[in-house]
Amino acid sequence: MWPLWRLVSLLALSQALPFEQRGFWDFTLDDGPFMMNDEEASGADTSGVLDPDSVTPTYSAMCPFGCHCHLRVVQCSDLGLKSVPKEISLVELRIHDNRIRKVPKGVFSGLRNMNCIEMGGNPLENSGFEPGAFDGLKLNYLRISEAKLTGIPKDLPETLNELHLDHNKIQAIELEDLLRYSKLYRLGLGHNQIRMIENGSLSFLPTLRELHLDNNKLARVPSGLPDLKLLQVVYLHSNNITKVGVNDFCPMGFGVKRAYYNGISLFNNPVPYWEVQPATFRCVTDRLAIQFGNYKK
Repeated sequence: MWPLWRLVSLLALSQALPFEQRGFWDFTLDDGPFMMNDEEASGADTSGVLDPDSVTPTYSAMCPFGCHCHLRVVQCSDLGLKSVPKEISLVELRIHDNRIRKVPKGVFSGLRNMNCIEMGGNPLENSGFEPGAFDGLKLNYLRISEAKLTGIPKDLPETLNELHLDHNKIQAIELEDLLRYSKLYRLGLGHNQIRMIENGSLSFLPTLRELHLDNNKLARVPSGLPDLKLLQVVYLHSNNITKVGVNDFCPMGFGVKRAYYNGISLFNNPVPYWEVQPATFRCVTDRLAIQFGNYKK
């Protein structure tokens, strides 16, 4: 018969939980609380220049020390990191709300798997992007909102499906501004100062499905919307639009548009809505999809 102490030891082992690596700072609690400032928490360089060393990884199957890895998700929050761990096949980069003023050429070199960059909330101007800054990237998604852009940058990846430039100081969309971005299906330009969209500008976006132009200074519905056969959502509320024509949204004739609208917002514009002809919205799925009237949401 086994001694009682050995039976107790075996019972304790059988009820023990499997080993789980805790956060990095669990091993250094004796050193006292760790405090970090905004720049350290975000990994920002106080010089305002995006540092290539902070975003360029070396490829490895190892999980960075202190992080939790599962499938394609690497969770490294609350570790006091000053740069992106170099052991990740990085696919998303979120560097919003920092002090980045310059994006130099080659800063993203080697990041072939990157498909999403969120860099809003930085004091970036158009001149802050060096030519070739995005060379080699095949991004699907890019957001540069809440910055200081006065125009649409012309040297962004041509692979983009989504481009969000809301809350900037963009004043106009000129003819060739969107020439490079023919694969876009969602374009966000709300909360800018856009007064003019040059005729033909939107013709370079044949696959566009959603267009945000709300909270600008447009005086009329942009031309070219009826030619966008896949367009389904248009935000035009909170502008200075005074008239809506019968052919502003829908093409003439049937069978031309491949996808009907399921959302058109025109509220908070000085449009005499009682003068708008019902045929104006003949290519809308449902009348409830139209938000109309001079009121604030």
